[in-house]
Amino acid sequence: MTIHSNLSLFLFCFTIFGTHSSYANTNQTDTNSTSTTEAWVNQMSSTLDRIPKVLPNESDHFIVPQKADTAAQTKIDERQSKFSNSLQKRAHSLDSWFGKPNPEQPASASLRIMMDTVWNKHDDLHIKPRIRGRIKLPTLQERFSIVFGDDALDNEIRDNIAITNENPIGNPTKVTDSKQYREDNASLALRWSQWKNPWDINSDLDFGIRSGDDIYVRAKLAKDWDIGHHFFSYAEQIYRYGLDSEHYVRTNLELRHARPDYAFITDQFSLIYTDNNQQDFIWENRLFRQHQFFHDNIFNYGIYAAGEIENMSPDLNSYGPFISWRQPFLRDWFFVQTDVTYYNDKAEDHDHHLGLLLRLETHFK
Repeated sequence: MTIHSNLSLFLFCFTIFGTHSSYANTNQTDTNSTSTTEAWVNQMSSTLDRIPKVLPNESDHFIVPQKADTAAQTKIDERQSKFSNSLQKRAHSLDSWFGKPNPEQPASASLRIMMDTVWNKHDDLHIKPRIRGRIKLPTLQERFSIVFGDDALDNEIRDNIAITNENPIGNPTKVTDSKQYREDNASLALRWSQWKNPWDINSDLDFGIRSGDDIYVRAKLAKDWDIGHHFFSYAEQIYRYGLDSEHYVRTNLELRHARPDYAFITDQFSLIYTDNNQQDFIWENRLFRQHQFFHDNIFNYGIYAAGEIENMSPDLNSYGPFISWRQPFLRDWFFVQTDVTYYNDKAEDHDHHLGLLLRLETHFK
């Protein structure tokens, strides 16, 4: 696929945002069609609302102490607080390089450190450390920031509930491939956010280097819609071009039914295109229900499906159920997530099998 055709695909996907947002202003031309659609949406919403409640009620109650109350309780708390403060000081210092800081709008920094462990009987055990950080620079018109670490985390759909990693596994004979995870986490970019546009679209433009020597530019657009009757939709469009990695296009779509104080039902769909000597078109979908029993305590269960697209024909390669549990553990800055999957893989001739994934994650901000 040529550069022109890739850009054409990217721009076509972008027009979906404008078309979707302008539709609300033009749909009055067909009152009967609108009434039928609203009746259908209302009926679907009423049907979903009648799903019986079996699990405990939704809650935003805190089950772990807050950071402000534990900063000096133990040596670990002290080190976590000290590192967080040091991170903010470095952000302030960096921001002062570009202008005079405003005390009322100081620079800020955030950092996620993760340790992902993945096991199944076919791929054995693999452990991958991952980091992702951001430093906001308000002196640059509050639109610029520096992002670093594993940029694949930014390609995941907002509120992604699964432990996923689109980076290569690396050496399959090693539990931890240090060379691979160093390359995965070696991304550094300057991000320009919130371009002015008439469609209320959130936007990011990155220019940087990834995997050590891959100079790239990346654009991302995102938008929310309130459809009504407790239905909400969300879309993301990402395009990246790297001198080494070449073309990467990803579309993330979500449709959610969420009533206040009730577990919600969501369908998340992703379409991924890569062109680096070989063209690959991959799709994946997760339909699930999500509960929150306590603050940041999330329980999901649903169905996963994925495959490839060849000659404009989608192929189902993998599918099966999954369960995911994520919660803060002992502190509000340390999280534990466990995913249990039962997927197959037709391409590798693997029947349905058990998969276990564990993520330990800490936040500094």
